[in-house]
Amino acid sequence: MTQHQDQPEPRPVHPQESLGRVHFIGIGGVGMSAVARILVARGLQVSGSDAKDLPVLAELGAAGARINVGYAADNLGDAQTVVAGSAIRPDNPELAAAMAAGLPVLHRSEALASAMADDVVVTVAGTHGKSTTTSMVTVLLQGAGLDPSFAIGANVPALGVNAASGSSGIFVAEADESDGSFLNYRPRIAVVTNVEPDHLDHYGTAEAVYASFDRFTELLPADGVLVACADDAGSLALARRTLERGNTRVVLYGTADEADVKLHDGGPGEMWLETPEGRFDVELQVPGRHNALNAAAAFAVARELGVDPETAAGALAGFSGASRRFEFKGAGRGVRVYDDYAHHPTEVRAALSAARSVAGGHKVHVLFQPHLFSRTREFASEFADALNAADTALVLEIYPAREDPIPGVSSQLIAKDLGPGGRLVGPGEDAMQVLLAAAGPGDIVLTAGAGDVTAYGPLIVDALTSAEPAAAEPAAEDPGAARA
Repeated sequence: MTQHQDQPEPRPVHPQESLGRVHFIGIGGVGMSAVARILVARGLQVSGSDAKDLPVLAELGAAGARINVGYAADNLGDAQTVVAGSAIRPDNPELAAAMAAGLPVLHRSEALASAMADDVVVTVAGTHGKSTTTSMVTVLLQGAGLDPSFAIGANVPALGVNAASGSSGIFVAEADESDGSFLNYRPRIAVVTNVEPDHLDHYGTAEAVYASFDRFTELLPADGVLVACADDAGSLALARRTLERGNTRVVLYGTADEADVKLHDGGPGEMWLETPEGRFDVELQVPGRHNALNAAAAFAVARELGVDPETAAGALAGFSGASRRFEFKGAGRGVRVYDDYAHHPTEVRAALSAARSVAGGHKVHVLFQPHLFSRTREFASEFADALNAADTALVLEIYPAREDPIPGVSSQLIAKDLGPGGRLVGPGEDAMQVLLAAAGPGDIVLTAGAGDVTAYGPLIVDALTSAEPAAAEPAAEDPGAARA
């Protein structure tokens, strides 16, 4: 798609030098610790506290941050700016003290925006696939010899950390739409993987979700670019609206005919990307069409940043996955166990499709935990439809997270529409016994959801390995490491 009329570039919010000494309330969260790491690396004085003594606190302390375990007003010290995590309640003593003192209190995204300073900013937004795509872009750029700064909402084994301050003048960040905070960034390159109604507890309506993505693309400058997925109806519609508005360029990726970066995905050994520069073969360590599309997005970003296309395609082979994104947990009795953060019907469908590709002719068993009462209410039938792609679909009760119960809303709304292989299960031994009885050699067990269902993976692996003779132990490596 083509270049359009010039418009003034928005100014970054909260310039880094204005933050002064920064205190993080809830610094142990994955997103909060990411911002804190970067500010420490960029020379700012950082302090922080958390309710629990998490491993990341020691890492931040070793990097130079002043850390406290437990919340107390005195922890603020001489802070000039406060960053509060989304889970921090108004009656938190540190937040209350900051408000009483008239200190500026920022959302995590505002602090991250300030950390970006004058870098060329690449943000990755979308209802699904943000963490994986942000990770792929970062791993690709590192593989191409660049040293980007990055902030990702998941731990990435290939990177070792979820955030770092690099030297290249490029900043890659995951942009979270769940509470509208992605509007605090000022990207030069914005990726949108997909647009679907979600987080209706915040937005209220699907139309409000679409409008927020419109505002996101309006932030792009004339010399910027929207990189959008042509295979997703919501993303494609957003790209067309952006093109009509004319404030920035648009580049499409995907298998669709109108894609500028066209994906050919015929399975292992038959994936390549086609651009005006030619055809470029790609090898991926992660399975699934959704990951092939994420790789195409990362490749498109690399082209915009001037990376040689052949180099970009080759560097994608270095991406081994992100934490809780179809993450291999172990195996026993010939059964392989994976864990995935999938908490929207589209994500569940994609995770089960990946599991099916790894299982081959064997069965797929899923233990799913819905996340939020509001999401369950809105998408119960869609969850059931997605889960019915598994041979066995077990559903735990809802993980409430930040929500209070909604009358009449429970996991039974999903379970009632499951097929013969589906049922509601109780926690702990009930769920474990049903899964262990169902799974046989060659099968895949997938735990899925954004709550504490992730704790089941290691327990399932332990149960499988303790039930088989030592001589029958599988190889340590993941035998299902498929190529997308």
